[in-house]
Amino acid sequence: MKMTIPKEVKFVIDKLREAGFEAYIVGGCVRDLLRKVKPKDWDVATNAKPQIIGKLFLKSFTDNKFGTVTVLTESKEEALKEIEITTYRIESKYTDKRHPDSVLWAKTIEDDLARRDFTVNAIALELPKTKSRTLKVIDPFGGQKDIKEKTIKAVGNPNERFSEDALRLMRAVRFAVTLGEGWEIEAKTQKAILENANLLKMISKERIRDEFAKIIMSERAAEGIELLKKLELLKNIIPELEEGYKISQNKHHIYDCYEHSLRSLDYAAKKNYTSQVRLAALFHDIGKPRTKQGEGPDATFYSHETVGAKMTFQILNRLKYPRRDIEKVTKLVRYHLFYYNVGEVSESSVRRLLSKVGLENTEDLLQVRYCDRIGSGCSKAEPYKLRHLKYLIDKVSQDPISVKMLKASGNDVMETLKIEPGPKVGQILDILLGEVLENPQENEKEYLIKRINEFKDLPEKEIEGLAQKAKNEREKINIKKDEMTKQKYWVT
Repeated sequence: MKMTIPKEVKFVIDKLREAGFEAYIVGGCVRDLLRKVKPKDWDVATNAKPQIIGKLFLKSFTDNKFGTVTVLTESKEEALKEIEITTYRIESKYTDKRHPDSVLWAKTIEDDLARRDFTVNAIALELPKTKSRTLKVIDPFGGQKDIKEKTIKAVGNPNERFSEDALRLMRAVRFAVTLGEGWEIEAKTQKAILENANLLKMISKERIRDEFAKIIMSERAAEGIELLKKLELLKNIIPELEEGYKISQNKHHIYDCYEHSLRSLDYAAKKNYTSQVRLAALFHDIGKPRTKQGEGPDATFYSHETVGAKMTFQILNRLKYPRRDIEKVTKLVRYHLFYYNVGEVSESSVRRLLSKVGLENTEDLLQVRYCDRIGSGCSKAEPYKLRHLKYLIDKVSQDPISVKMLKASGNDVMETLKIEPGPKVGQILDILLGEVLENPQENEKEYLIKRINEFKDLPEKEIEGLAQKAKNEREKINIKKDEMTKQKYWVT
């Protein structure tokens, strides 16, 4: 078999062999190589003990008790900056359903592969010892066949594998949706997941969050959530989502609450939106089942956005998401129901929305609305009124053209001309602003003070005329600026 193995990996393997030890490429990188996909990281298994590995590779460290040594390389490629080397091992019972109570070193690569989770991850590659030979594949559990058939299958007895490490329950779903289209979990493995689903309660929320986040960020995110539900894992992670299952909506929706949420997430994944927008798309209507009043086309869900925001905060907090994510996603859920119709909502209303949501979050909020629309069965994500809202947000968030832009103030005018407050002060500032708009480089205090001095002996009528002319020119600029903003969003 011909494959390109990076020089950094070859160096690690050659150094172990030169010291008299075996060394194989293992894990997800082998799976990806066989799938003709570039690996995201590289792992090596060896019969050398961790202490010896540490002595062979001075630029290395270990931070666990399971025999893994991380070798630092000088590669500029992210996937090759660190290469993990693990001593062959077999593991004892897992009291906490995540980590082995103790680690026993194994003698052969086959023993080491037998402890791994799924057949597609239980394949090893042996580098040729001479240039004429090709890579040798060690595949005791039929992983190559399962890669070809796009099947996620537990190594050996699936009940034992999940009992050893309950996080594998979620990893099975994660692999099924992240490895590409057409991947499925084998029937016996699915059955074992169903039988062991409750073991997930014993896993730390941080580890569950990490797997959940990878599912959410996959192209098949919605399928991943549905698979979690089908395998009875979702009720052990986010039971609140299942509350919406078969809960009908009203005349504005053609799908029930649960399916609407999945379709909204699916659109977010298709558009490659951020994780925060994807989470908000999934949770934006999570409060509906608890606020529903009535049945049929006129059913209501008053304050579901407020209830949903509280639920979202609780869910993300429970899953140990970073504070910034919790705050942002909660805010997007809270304000996703903003009202806007062209001609009905004033600029001051838009400013109030911006003050609540934050200008930096408005694009994300609009994206959640697009997801909501597509998830409701609408054919268009961004209708005219949402484009018009984007225009208005842009308009009200732009710095207004005013005398505050000048590096000279009304006080400077009064002090320089030795005059009292009055209309003349504002008129002079209007004239100066007009000149600065024409020549921005003139907006320097020293120049403006010099210019103010020139108004000392100018008749008041002339100053009034110049000020009015400057105001007229400024209004033309404002109109032109507004027209350009409208064109940007294709609105009239």
